[in-house]
Amino acid sequence: MIDLEKEQELMSLAIGASQKSYSPYSNFQVGAAILCDSGKIFTGTNVENASYGGGICAERSAAVTAVSQGERKFLAVAIFGSFKDAKEDGLQYAFPCGICRQFLREFASKDMLVLVGTSVEDYKKFSFHDEILPHSFGPEDLKVEV
Repeated sequence: MIDLEKEQELMSLAIGASQKSYSPYSNFQVGAAILCDSGKIFTGTNVENASYGGGICAERSAAVTAVSQGERKFLAVAIFGSFKDAKEDGLQYAFPCGICRQFLREFASKDMLVLVGTSVEDYKKFSFHDEILPHSFGPEDLKVEV
């Protein structure tokens, strides 16, 4: 379980990461911050591409960075998204897409927390396994007993 201070730090880092977004087509800037069981935090942002399928979401961007640094277990992820130049009253909660949910599942701890927010103070908390991706397919489903 992580405390309020760590939750707010993650949300702040996700907001900061969103400002580095490369999103010239949708103008929807997303940032993510992942807390690993080592205590390290990794951020990522969405990167669009003229060949739409070549883009990557913020959540996977952060996850790939974490895994490339040797991390294998995620305790929490914070996600922030908004249209470029959106006013505070026009912000919405940006939930992870289906691909990101499955990608995060590979490294999600048993009780991984998902924070989805519009500011450091305004965010919602969800259990990854119970509320974001229940009844999921993961690495343990591929283990065969002989």
